[in-house]
Amino acid sequence: MYVKKNDRSIDIPLKNVVLKGDLSVPPNATALVLFSHGSGSSRFSPRNMYVVNTLKEEGLGTLLFDLLTLKEDLVYQTRFNIDLLTQRLVAVTKWVKRQQLTKDMALGYFGASTGAAAAIRAAAHFGSDIMAVVSRGGRPDLAYSALMRLKAPTLLIVGGWDQEVLELNQKAYEKLNCKKKLEIIPQASHLFGEKGKLEDVARSSANWFNKWLVVKKEKNVQE
Repeated sequence: MYVKKNDRSIDIPLKNVVLKGDLSVPPNATALVLFSHGSGSSRFSPRNMYVVNTLKEEGLGTLLFDLLTLKEDLVYQTRFNIDLLTQRLVAVTKWVKRQQLTKDMALGYFGASTGAAAAIRAAAHFGSDIMAVVSRGGRPDLAYSALMRLKAPTLLIVGGWDQEVLELNQKAYEKLNCKKKLEIIPQASHLFGEKGKLEDVARSSANWFNKWLVVKKEKNVQE
């Protein structure tokens, strides 16, 4: 069972800005998943928090953080600034790699909606340093130039009823040259609010991260 005392609220100091985050590192965790939420959302997104709890139960570390400050989030256009969201995710990843508690952990990204585009771009930037990516109802089409450069095994999860986003994900999937999977959750809409559908998302995400983060990290330790 996950022990809540391992949860902590943190400040992430970046250039000219301090971002708020919630870090959870279960005992003996070797992997950390950074969350990149969608536009107009925050680290308090109930859907991302649901996934976080599932990952923590699996022994995976998680970092939920606000990509924007409260003031920045008031500007509608800023919420959709994929370049800025990517820059913030890259900067936070570098910060994580400098911290004593997390510097040796295998890293993965979980991106939702427009945040998935930032996750894909950032993962392409870091190359093999990011070992797995999961996109929930994401917009990988907004990271089009990065798709073919992405090395991390990538899981695209889309609701079967989310037809427009599904078509965008199918096109993006064809461009990926990494290990990849497109998982369509039947009878699910964009936010996976139907009964049991968010649970399906969380379980699939946990399985993907366990496969590509934990196993690879253990292999590297043995080597």
